[in-house]
Amino acid sequence: MTEQLNVSDVVAEVCARHSEVVFGLMGNGNAFFTSNLTARGLPYVSARHEAGTVAMADAYYRASGRIAVATVTYGAGFTNSLTALTEAAKARIPMVLVVGEAPTTGARPWDIDQLTVARGLGVLTLTVAAGNAERLTEEAWSTARNERRPVIVSIPYDLANEAAGTQEPAAHPQPAARVLPDPAAVERVAALINRARRPLILAGNGAVVSDAGTALVELGDKVGALFATSLMARNYLDTPWDLGIAGGFARRAPLQIMRSADLVIVAGASLNAFQARYGSLFAEDAEVIQIDEADAPTNPRVSSFIQADARETVVALTEAVSAVQGGWRTQHPEVTAPSFTSDPAADEFAADGRLNPRAVAQQLDAVLPANRTIVQDGGHFCGWIPMYCQAPDPQGLMMVGTAFQSIGLGIPAAVGAAVARPDRTTVLIAGDGGALMALADLESAVRAIPSGVMVVFNDAAYGAEVHQYAARGLDDTAMQIPEVDFSALGRAMGARGVKMRSLSDLTELKEWLADGAEGLFVLDVAVTQSEVADYMRESMAHILAAAAAG
Repeated sequence: MTEQLNVSDVVAEVCARHSEVVFGLMGNGNAFFTSNLTARGLPYVSARHEAGTVAMADAYYRASGRIAVATVTYGAGFTNSLTALTEAAKARIPMVLVVGEAPTTGARPWDIDQLTVARGLGVLTLTVAAGNAERLTEEAWSTARNERRPVIVSIPYDLANEAAGTQEPAAHPQPAARVLPDPAAVERVAALINRARRPLILAGNGAVVSDAGTALVELGDKVGALFATSLMARNYLDTPWDLGIAGGFARRAPLQIMRSADLVIVAGASLNAFQARYGSLFAEDAEVIQIDEADAPTNPRVSSFIQADARETVVALTEAVSAVQGGWRTQHPEVTAPSFTSDPAADEFAADGRLNPRAVAQQLDAVLPANRTIVQDGGHFCGWIPMYCQAPDPQGLMMVGTAFQSIGLGIPAAVGAAVARPDRTTVLIAGDGGALMALADLESAVRAIPSGVMVVFNDAAYGAEVHQYAARGLDDTAMQIPEVDFSALGRAMGARGVKMRSLSDLTELKEWLADGAEGLFVLDVAVTQSEVADYMRESMAHILAAAAAG
């Protein structure tokens, strides 16, 4: 580094070495940093709301596995980003967020204690100074990568354009070593597997990160196991014995098979309440073995826990277990049959004359290009696409907002996914409530997505609240939304679009796809409020049962 560089330049130089793109919204606190990156020609995607910058960087990583940089200014710019930042923290998404900060001379009337706010979200902040900007920014990148978490690099306002001076040496740490399993734990679990008659292997996103897929299939083949995956690991395992998604989005026929397993090996899946179907995913007497790098089991149903890297543990287990010929698989030849995961066509309309979302999801699966990245916002509507639409690989379907139970991040997330994978058609799935919340970045989507379809499941309501609370007798006035035509909003910003009131209205989308599918197409689907997703129905049954028991 040379002395003529300012502090912001030094931070930008490091970020440019590690990132292929920056997602940002410029203000007083990050103007010098952003200018350095754009002047050098680094691709820059501007959001129209600060939450969008972080959501874009989040989805960029989920779609590509590459870490991006996001940037916002201090104060209101920083606080606007917090919902998306919390989602990234809870979902363990690595990124570097460069923010402006109050001057070192003291807080101004509009400044807040950003360090304390970030700490409350579980996010590390590294505040740079003239001599350590390079070292701390390098540390931010290595921490984000090795610990799979967002890290903030904070630039005090009075230092942003100050000479950086001579820089402290920057450490270049090696990637974190894989955590090896305890041999005694491997021996103990291998003995349990050898006694099992109906073993099931459940792979989660941690298995994807660990690159454990091939090892898991080898273990399953040796002991005659069936397989399932979390939503985030969908289509990850190359085997005909995959029952599909476990948890709230599981199909009913494979779900019954999963529930008959007498031993379940959970590799890198969180086993949160939704994924475990509120305790009903496994048989009551099933042995549940969890392999994870977490400090402790993540669900009380876990009976044996190995704290270690998934791939290393599975390789060790494969060496330790005895081979089985056929086994449980011989009882389920239907698993390898194409009809096992197909569903009869749903009725087009509900009793109120509005579209049945199940039928819409089935049709979209057939109409949309197979080479797709599906980006789902949060909300009741997220129950349809995972059950009825295919994704090419784990990176081809992301659930944005579910880690923090938020809505409104889907539109900017679709931008980040499209930047990461421009070779795929980006398919955004949103509800009307979340889409209204994120309208500022509809312009970003029209501008930055080379080929995308925005599908709004529009029930003219906050559907999750309708099904959870109106169904229990609460007044639904605040749960209803006067119907909005999102296709018209999209057209006003330069997109194509249509309001869909019947399946025949997909004709215009088909024509757009046939013409080259350039730009953004907004499909506003008028769906019924009466159809309840399976996961929501089960969630409500659990809540009501718990209330009755209490």
